[in-house]
Order: sequence, then C-alpha cells, then structure tokens
Amino acid sequence: MSEKHISRRSAEKLKRGKTDFARIRTLGDQEIASRVADDPDAAPLDIDWSKAELVRRARKKPVSIRLDEDIIAYFKKTGRGYQTRINTVLRSYMEHNVRSKE
Repeated sequence: MSEKHISRRSAEKLKRGKTDFARIRTLGDQEIASRVADDPDAAPLDIDWSKAELVRRARKKPVSIRLDEDIIAYFKKTGRGYQTRINTVLRSYMEHNVRSKE
C-alpha cells in the first residue's frame, strides 16, 4: 500500500474540528439570526419539547455471535458503527415481535 494515500491527524486536531470560533465571536445577534433565517436546513427555534421522552437504552453486553459472512460484510461496508446498526436491526425485530404478541 502506498504511503502517499495515508493521512494522519492528531487527536487534538480532530477535537478542534473546522469551526472558526474567532470569526463566530465577532458576529452580532442580528447577523446570526439573519444567517439562520436564510439557512434552509436550520431547525425552527420554537420547538415544543414538553412531550419529549428520555429514552435510556439497556447497557450493552459483549457477546460472541456467529453471523453469515455476507451479513458482516454488508454492515462493515456501511462504515464505523456497524455493530450498533446490527443492534438496531435486532432491536427493531424484537420490538416488532413483542408488539404483535400484545
């Protein structure tokens, strides 16, 4: 494998991100509000959180499980967090079956 395609980043640089906080500190409230209003992806600021529920998931327990190679390959292709996605699929299956038996 060629070394020229390997990029290295320090943990400190990863924590910092790409945000220019010095520029943000110079913005006034009106300018920030104007930019938020112009952003089509901005969430509305008047969200009603009164009916929000705190969901606490059960603690995870390490287990050994045998899965078909193609299943593992599929989930690994989706990137980091593939084990969490496998857990989510299994949880959805379990919840569906619990609901259907009620």
